[in-house]
Amino acid sequence: MSSRVARTVCEREVRLPAEVFLERILDVERWPSFRGWGPIPGIRCARFRRRTPEGVGSEIEVVNADGSSHVEEVVEWRPPRSLVMRMSGFSPPLAGLASHFVETWSLAPSAGGTRVTRSFELHAAGWRGRLVLPLVAWLLGRAAARHMREMDA
Repeated sequence: MSSRVARTVCEREVRLPAEVFLERILDVERWPSFRGWGPIPGIRCARFRRRTPEGVGSEIEVVNADGSSHVEEVVEWRPPRSLVMRMSGFSPPLAGLASHFVETWSLAPSAGGTRVTRSFELHAAGWRGRLVLPLVAWLLGRAAARHMREMDA
């Protein structure tokens, strides 16, 4: 593992078909259902800054519950198998710690519906980020696992 990258992964079997689950991911009205975990803030609101017909290149502005913000860009959209988003443009306190995050959603058919794997790569902006981002990744993994349970409801 690169000393500049912290990683976390969570998996869950959901009852929804992959196509429906992927559509829920890009439904920005649902984004406030991400409640965070510990010091990881939940999402207050999200809106498309730019939405492309093909998905790739779409940009979403996010404001978190603590007032911080960032932008998420769809860098890969391959329904019903995967979605990759790049988070950047972080406001403080994350701005000095991370250059960007990469979130990957991988979906596969399963007996009970769809097997979803959600992973994050947190790229450090410097030595402080290399120290702090492993803890941030762990907390983000907890928040993402809870969020995936709630997305299936």
